[in-house]
Amino acid sequence: MSFQRVAIIGLGLLGGSIGLAVQQYLPNVATTGYDADPATRRRAAERGLAQTICDHAADAVREADLVIFCVPVGAMGAAAAEVAAALPANAVVSDVGSSKESVLKALQAALPGAQVIPAHPVAGTEHSGPDAGFAALFQKRWCIVTPPEGADPASLAALSGFWEALGARVEVMTPQHHDLVLAVTSHLPHLI
Repeated sequence: MSFQRVAIIGLGLLGGSIGLAVQQYLPNVATTGYDADPATRRRAAERGLAQTICDHAADAVREADLVIFCVPVGAMGAAAAEVAAALPANAVVSDVGSSKESVLKALQAALPGAQVIPAHPVAGTEHSGPDAGFAALFQKRWCIVTPPEGADPASLAALSGFWEALGARVEVMTPQHHDLVLAVTSHLPHLI
C-alpha cells in the first residue's frame, strides 16, 4: 500500500515543506493543500506548495488517502472537525505535532472511526509561514510515528514509507512513550 493523494491542512513551514518534498521525492503522488488564512493560501499557490490549493478544508481532503494536519497542536480537533464530513473512509489521518497523546485524542474525537496514526517529524527552522518551506527539510531527520493500539499494520507501513521517501529516519513508538521522551529531551531543557 502506498499513498496516491495527500492532503495537507496548514501550509506553514512543515506543511509547505511536506508539499514540496512530495513533489520532489514522490512525483507521482497528487497533493492538495488548505490553510485557514487566505493570504497564506495565496502565497502557497504562488510557491506551488501543493498542486491544488483549496479554499475549503473539506475540498482538500475529499479524495485523499492520506491527510496530514500541520496546524498548532491545540487546533487539531477543530481542524479535523472541519473536514469530518468529507473525509474518505479509507484515508489515513496523521499530523506533525510535537505532542502525541493529546493530538491522538483530539483527532479520534473529531473523526470517529477514522484510521488515525500521529507522527512527529523532528525537523524545523527558526522561520515559519508559507515562505519558509523547502523540500529537503526532512532529509536525515527523525520522524517519530506513534500508532495507537490496534492501528492497521498496512497503514502504519505506508505512513512510515511515506516519511522515509521524504528522507526521514522513522522510529515507531507509542504516543505515551513519545511524549515522555520529548519531555525529557526537548521540553524540559527548554523550561530549564
